[in-house]
Amino acid sequence: MNTATAQAFSNIAAIKYWGNSNSALRLPSNGSISMNLDGLYARTNVTFHAAEFDSLTINRREVIGKGVERVSDILDIVRGMANITERAKVTSENNFPAGAGIASSAAAFAALALAASCAAGLTLNERELSILARRGSGSAARSIPAGFVEWQPAERSEDSFAFSIAPPEHWNLTDCVAIVSAAHKKIGSTEGHALANTSPLQTARVADAPRRLEICRRAILQKDFEAFAEIIEHDSDIMHAVMMTSRPPLMYWQPATLGIFHAVREWRGLGLPAAYTVDAGANVHVLCLSEYAAQVESKLRELPGVSDVLRAGAGGAAQLVE
Repeated sequence: MNTATAQAFSNIAAIKYWGNSNSALRLPSNGSISMNLDGLYARTNVTFHAAEFDSLTINRREVIGKGVERVSDILDIVRGMANITERAKVTSENNFPAGAGIASSAAAFAALALAASCAAGLTLNERELSILARRGSGSAARSIPAGFVEWQPAERSEDSFAFSIAPPEHWNLTDCVAIVSAAHKKIGSTEGHALANTSPLQTARVADAPRRLEICRRAILQKDFEAFAEIIEHDSDIMHAVMMTSRPPLMYWQPATLGIFHAVREWRGLGLPAAYTVDAGANVHVLCLSEYAAQVESKLRELPGVSDVLRAGAGGAAQLVE
């Protein structure tokens, strides 16, 4: 019986991944840049043993159906690489709301890739782990390396992986996640990606992505918060415009989401270095310089519709744990 446990952090995309050039391989239509979120993690144990089926438990609840199928797909890849046939018992937990736009699948599949490969006796490097994690959830590719991460698009599976562009300690940023809804979204990201090309705006969004990536990359490396704030809000708004104009349309925002947008822009106009970005959900990630995090959190908690605020700095790489 071979077993391993791994932990990986969630991440927040500054330049978003939305839409695939190859859905089966989860090859992204455009590159993306993200920051791992220290303290917001998934911890996953994989044990290969003699059984008839793979089993999956998330936060002490047994999962059946599509959830297990996605995990089994990754396990099948690992079994093929390791030349083993045993089924796996997978137990995972995350310490933040799942399916609510806080990249729970990114953390979970990154942890799964590392735990499963180690339990199977494989020793994969960071690039190989990122590729494996990507097959389960595209953004999971970015939760393998540490800190500030870029994921590159490619035509071949072996060329699309994520890598660090700066370590966690490079820039003292904090993500204050304003929880507007902890409910599981009705249409998940996987289904949403499949709808991206039904929007007439997606082609323009993808064509402009290299420009946005360059501005964001430079802003991070130069620690230019003003440039960073402008480009991440712009990129987030563009992605949601694609969602809203897809067929059928995806409307993840709630009234409180919009209220936070207006508030954050007003605060920045008054000198508070904060900027918003939203993944596929209603919850708003407000990124700020860490010395202002307590002030930003306090202000967010006063806004209508905000039920909680989670805080996270830049996090490290996926790692094995005891």
